[in-house]
Amino acid sequence: MSEEARLQSLAASIVESAQKLGAEVAEARASSGWELTVRVRVGEPELVQEAGHRSVALRVMKGGRVALTSTSDLTETGIRRTVTDAIELLELSEVDPFSGPAPAHLLSKPPYPDLDLYDAAVENIDAGQALELAKRGEAAAFAHDPRITLSEGASFSRLTGQSALVLSSGFTGMTRGSNASLVVSPVAMDEGDKRRRGHYWTSRRHFAELESPEDVGAEAARRTLRQLSPRKVATCEAPVVFDKEAARSIIGTFAGCIVGGSVWRKSTYLLGREGTPVGSALLDITDDPLIVRGPASRPYDGEGLASRRNVVVESGVLKTFLLDSYSGRKLGRESTGNAARAGASVGASTTNFVLKNGTMSHEELLASTGTGLYVTDMMGFGFNAVTGDFSRGASGFWIENGKLAYPVSELTISSNLDAMLKGIDGLADDLDMKTSVASPTFRIDRMTISGT
Repeated sequence: MSEEARLQSLAASIVESAQKLGAEVAEARASSGWELTVRVRVGEPELVQEAGHRSVALRVMKGGRVALTSTSDLTETGIRRTVTDAIELLELSEVDPFSGPAPAHLLSKPPYPDLDLYDAAVENIDAGQALELAKRGEAAAFAHDPRITLSEGASFSRLTGQSALVLSSGFTGMTRGSNASLVVSPVAMDEGDKRRRGHYWTSRRHFAELESPEDVGAEAARRTLRQLSPRKVATCEAPVVFDKEAARSIIGTFAGCIVGGSVWRKSTYLLGREGTPVGSALLDITDDPLIVRGPASRPYDGEGLASRRNVVVESGVLKTFLLDSYSGRKLGRESTGNAARAGASVGASTTNFVLKNGTMSHEELLASTGTGLYVTDMMGFGFNAVTGDFSRGASGFWIENGKLAYPVSELTISSNLDAMLKGIDGLADDLDMKTSVASPTFRIDRMTISGT
């Protein structure tokens, strides 16, 4: 029997057992996977760690009550205890009138879309090959420039896994996926014996789509060296350009404000804002779980509903919040297919949350900026989701005459997220889907920059 068949049979038997013990609704997820992580430092192996896992998670419901259990003990005794514990916990739970499974008539049915999420080449990478890839990446950083004299290491990781979801309402599904990544973190000495650390990384579901170790190492070295001899700038208001990595963080902050839990708890500044502008006309944001080989792609959601592409922001106007069945009931709506499972718990979440590319090249965006701040890194998390107030530490470069003039550090940038998104007046075309939240480089017309 294949691993996928074993997981599906296990989940189905747990659902059947829970129903026999009195659960009105039973939902089981059985998962397994393997992970390998290696790290080298200055050419020498520092870590080799490989581990496998198998686990099950169970959600049961009865009379408006909900109970969750999970275990990695897949012996007959361990499974029996997981099921009986869930039934016992039901009696201790409070009644929630909004609880319940997804409506049966909305459940997805096979054939499910093939999103090409698994690559056997990732699973076949052994520790020796992984160490060689990490060594090549770090060696490329050292070879790029003699000023790179130290390293915090280079790491290669690969992950493969599969998961079966069985619901008592009639749904059965199986997913399988893989991911590989490489990160290189060189160090250069600066004035006053300060160490400047930079990094660069690549990540993809398919091994062949990773950037080469040599390219990753060279880019990591470039990003490290450009930080040397940073300056401070005077406190001012100026345009701020967010590199795509920093821009991704801004878009991720916005994502947290449009999921169902934030809305029904009234912990978002976007309450009542559907159909109104929440960003500039340049903004088009989608949540799309159907991107082939996407980092968070999936054929169905955590409740068995068919995955679908949701337009969240169109030309700056908020079109929808992202809901699971529970948050939908709380708000008097239907799910948008955004349920996600974390263990046995279910809640609304994003999938591939993407700000659409602009039409300007990265260089054209900088050239059109004139003078301002280019942010490459942000520190801390100064954000109030209820008011939208935003303040974070930042570093990057000062822009003069449309070019990166010199590195800057020890800055704080502040504004309000609503004003920031409405102030986006330039979008580059450099989107890179390395992560489930992705954004091209963009420019905000004005922010407060606190320096000296």
